[in-house]
Amino acid sequence: MSGAMEETTKQVLDAASVFTMLGTLGSILPPIAAIFTIVWTGIRIYETDTVQSLTTKKRKRDAKGRFVKDDD
Repeated sequence: MSGAMEETTKQVLDAASVFTMLGTLGSILPPIAAIFTIVWTGIRIYETDTVQSLTTKKRKRDAKGRFVKDDD
């Protein structure tokens, strides 16, 4: 693996993020869990094509949807 996270790993962390959010809302988990959820959700939103198209430079993706380095 080249250091990039696989899509399956991202989906597992997304699910954990949702459970963390629900647990925090139910006062089961401490507020630090809410911080994790906010940070992870922000990262995932930033990676979306919509946000990437709004930034000055859209990052290229490979066939699996992972970001690739630009050839300089």
